[in-house]
Amino acid sequence: MILIGQFDSPFVRRVGIALRVLGLAFEHRPWSTFGDAELIAPYNPLCRVPVLVLDDEKALVESSAILDHIDSLSDPSKRLIPAEGPARRQALRVCALSTGLADKAVSLFYERALHEHQSDLWRSRCEHQIQGVLTMLNTERAERATPYWFGESIGHADIALACALRFTADAHPSLWQAERWPALGAHAERCEALPVFQEISQAFVPPK
Repeated sequence: MILIGQFDSPFVRRVGIALRVLGLAFEHRPWSTFGDAELIAPYNPLCRVPVLVLDDEKALVESSAILDHIDSLSDPSKRLIPAEGPARRQALRVCALSTGLADKAVSLFYERALHEHQSDLWRSRCEHQIQGVLTMLNTERAERATPYWFGESIGHADIALACALRFTADAHPSLWQAERWPALGAHAERCEALPVFQEISQAFVPPK
């Protein structure tokens, strides 16, 4: 398999980490959606990442679809999300809030970096949404004493959240203060200390 995209993207990074945790081998092509769009387009005409090119050369796009597929390749006991029932819905909810946080952080960065005249309304809305998600997730994480959100083992929800927090901290340091959301800060610190998070990592590189 081939994973396309740079690891400073929270979406690409969560896929790379999950592949490593599940023990699935992959080749990494760190193509940028800005500088390498012509290379990405044959696999995804939207020129978005991540893209996972399978061994039959078919390409999967969008991180949640990719993760659903790679879970299906793994032993059921190693899945990073429950296969069904309330536990699956709870995990998907945390994943959705975490990826929504990442999406808003990405949108806010592009608003600041690419537009000479920024929309104060859009910027304010994104910042409010980011802070709202951080506050909700911090409250919920503080209610759980387990090392990871749903128990003793890491799952997709933990990975998605940690990757979203890392990107938010890198792209918007003024919006992220670990002391304001201490449960999330502790969660991020625990995840980032893992060897797989240190391996699948890249300093934030603003597009040019």
